[in-house]
Amino acid sequence: LAEQLGVAPGPELRAAHRRLLSRSAPAVPLAPAEPGHPGAPGPMAGPSHPAEPSRPAAPAAPAVRPAQLPPDLTAFSGRRAELAGIHALLPEGAESGSPAPLVISAIDGMAGVGKTTLAVHWAHRIAHRFPDGQLYANLRGFDPAGSMMSPNEALRTFLHALGIPPNRVPADLDAKTALYRSLLAGRRTLVLLDNVVDSSHVRPLLPGSPGCLTIVTSRNQLHGLIASEGARPLTLGPLSAAESHEALARRLGADRVGAEPRAVATIVRLCGRLPLALAVVAARAATRPSFSLSSVAAELLASRGNLDAFAGADPHTDARTVFSWSYRALDPEAARLFRLLALHPGPDVSTAAAASVAGRPLRATRALLAALTGAHLLAEHAPGRYTCHDLLRAYAMELVQDHDTDETRRAARHRMFDHYLHTARTAATLLAPHRTEPLSLSPPRPDAAPEHLDGQDRAEAWLAAERTVLLSAVEHARDHQFPRHAWQLAVTLELFLDRRGHWQEQTAIQRTALGAARALSDRLGQAHTHRTLGFAEGRLGRYDEADGHLERALELFGKLGEGDGRARTLRAMAFLANARGRHQRALDHYGPALDHYRASAHLSGQASVLNEIGWTHILRGAYERALTHCRQAVELHRRIGDSAGEAAALDSVGYAYHHMGRYEHALTSYRRAVAIYREISDRYLEADTLTHQGDTRLAQGDLATALADWRLALEILQELNHPDARVLGGKLRQYRQWPHPAPARGG
Repeated sequence: LAEQLGVAPGPELRAAHRRLLSRSAPAVPLAPAEPGHPGAPGPMAGPSHPAEPSRPAAPAAPAVRPAQLPPDLTAFSGRRAELAGIHALLPEGAESGSPAPLVISAIDGMAGVGKTTLAVHWAHRIAHRFPDGQLYANLRGFDPAGSMMSPNEALRTFLHALGIPPNRVPADLDAKTALYRSLLAGRRTLVLLDNVVDSSHVRPLLPGSPGCLTIVTSRNQLHGLIASEGARPLTLGPLSAAESHEALARRLGADRVGAEPRAVATIVRLCGRLPLALAVVAARAATRPSFSLSSVAAELLASRGNLDAFAGADPHTDARTVFSWSYRALDPEAARLFRLLALHPGPDVSTAAAASVAGRPLRATRALLAALTGAHLLAEHAPGRYTCHDLLRAYAMELVQDHDTDETRRAARHRMFDHYLHTARTAATLLAPHRTEPLSLSPPRPDAAPEHLDGQDRAEAWLAAERTVLLSAVEHARDHQFPRHAWQLAVTLELFLDRRGHWQEQTAIQRTALGAARALSDRLGQAHTHRTLGFAEGRLGRYDEADGHLERALELFGKLGEGDGRARTLRAMAFLANARGRHQRALDHYGPALDHYRASAHLSGQASVLNEIGWTHILRGAYERALTHCRQAVELHRRIGDSAGEAAALDSVGYAYHHMGRYEHALTSYRRAVAIYREISDRYLEADTLTHQGDTRLAQGDLATALADWRLALEILQELNHPDARVLGGKLRQYRQWPHPAPARGG
């Protein structure tokens, strides 16, 4: 019955089977019965015949072949890579019948990701390899009612399934384990242990001899089982987009799914590719066959940000209930951090940022993050960086709204915005100490933890890693009543985003910042954001919008008596004038900018303007005048220790020499500039100077070296994902096709 129909034999048939076997098989040895079971001896009971010398007796072979696997999911789809990976764990001997090593597969993952479904499906596929049967136990490690099955109880049910009468099941856990392992010795049995809470929960249930396979599922990472028992781990993530589409097609029919591809894509996206969510939505759609999938997608969109669309009467398919089983298992501090992280703008959070959100020390926060990761409420997708599934984030947001006060939420956000603003300020200052906007920041809260970055490499790496989070933080700060943080953070990020070529992102956050400054009636904030927004619009060729913002910034800085702000704005106006070929107009802006810097004794600003005036003269063809200004800039930058400014001015000197046909002088200046940029880790300007250096090599007729310089510059630009890479790539392709070196030329 079990083999052919999948029906486990009933108690009468099993009893008859045992009676039949008892005529030819040795009896199962008598073991001390558990108290309270029928047949347990009373306190005065004694032997009915003289005692014989004791000798070890091997337990009999199991009287029945258990087949306890739950039904396979008829709509199972996807997971091909995962199935192939775990299938490879099976030793070759499992097919041939020869003894094989004990194999333990530990499948973990977040709630609703389909761990049990995958384990049961795989178990059914390989059940024929284990002729001595399959044992299954749902250990209920995350049951909301607290009715977790103990190893003792699970062993009792396994021993019963293996034919041991209740009155012969040992009372002691160790004795049960010993009998269980003895019964499985030399057998090939599959054991599926579902919903395990931790490694200790499952250890007594592991077979002890070769030939058996144990599959364990848990929402927690079973590090102990992996380390001490050699379990092979598999962390299950959400389905791919294609697998999600396939899952809906299996449940709703290929025709219905194929008829509305856009609606299906929306459903997949809003379900976060989580099997539980897809199953709930598919079930709802299946019960309403006359409804379009577009209406189902619209329902999901309407409830976005909460779990209303994934609720149901069955607790096993209600997303809130399923997630709550993992959440309730957390200690209070880990649960608090899980809730507060819902306030983070995402898409991921660093350990240091999480410490600021929680207002806890870094070391303690690491332990809490480890607990959340172990419970699969977070995922550590890169070292020290954590992300959360969209539906879990929605669940956490509901919790933080229900269980934490407005004051608690505001304090957490305040710490978070302090963390990002002050760390970004530190990073920007390290990268360009003479070019950072002079902003007056309020000190961070005492329980916030801005990062202490050491050196330019670390500053560059931090800004690159946090870029997406920082962009979100600007908008998030504006939307949650922290407008000053919003505009100050946006202005702080200006130079980094500009050098990386992220001009669309720049305009987006500067518009947000301008709105925040206006909401505050903060004229200084408006002046700074008009200037940054105007320059970004000019980068994108939107010159009319750029002119309007820069003129408004110039007016506001003038009313505020901010001479350096006016100078910075005039330099932006001059840069955009040069971009339009209006070189005399650019010089007209640079003159008063230089005057403002001299009035405030801003030496770095003076040196920068001198270099920019020299560059403008190069564009006009006045190379000797250009050299005069650029050399002055080099000396002034060098005197005040502004390495970045010195390298920029040296690049301009080299550019002037190039156009004068003095190529060796140009290369000398370029080499010095490249060396400085490498020393201070300014990758973008290093690529810019390498490009100029390649141009000079080409003018000398040395195409091979020119190509080498351009290739190196292109590699840097591609690493930075800078839009200039496309232009330089085209240049490389063009000159690679040259049959002969380029002729030397000047001008």
